[in-house]
Amino acid sequence: MTRLRDLPDFAAHWDRRTTIADEAGAEFHLLSIPDLVAAKKTQRTKDWPIIELLVAIHYHENSATPRPDWITFWLLQARTPELLQELARRFPDQAQAYVQRRPLLRLAISGEMDPLREALDAETRAEQARDRAYWAPLKAELEAFRRAERGG
Repeated sequence: MTRLRDLPDFAAHWDRRTTIADEAGAEFHLLSIPDLVAAKKTQRTKDWPIIELLVAIHYHENSATPRPDWITFWLLQARTPELLQELARRFPDQAQAYVQRRPLLRLAISGEMDPLREALDAETRAEQARDRAYWAPLKAELEAFRRAERGG
């Protein structure tokens, strides 16, 4: 598991890392929030509320001084209808620009909340299916290796 699905190699993550230090001056190098969100897009149901919180917290901590790359991140990764609607109202040109890439933004722009909720659920299920499909051959390979190691 040296590479995660749809993510670049270690060097790219290292360049985008977040570095924090504790009171003693020890540094900790962490995945950037966008990279962590991408890494959490798995088939595991428990990962999706974490994604929702990571994006929402990032938005609320940085919304006063939004950078263009953050606006893109928020629009493409927000997981609640309320946040998506707020983003579409606040950044209408950018939201419209990303409709082709994330069609459910059209629902956020129009304010159709129930269909937006359904589209978010469908998006999550599709991403989970992509993750299952990605890992299936790798799991089969590991299982074959285990059987061979056990002699049967």
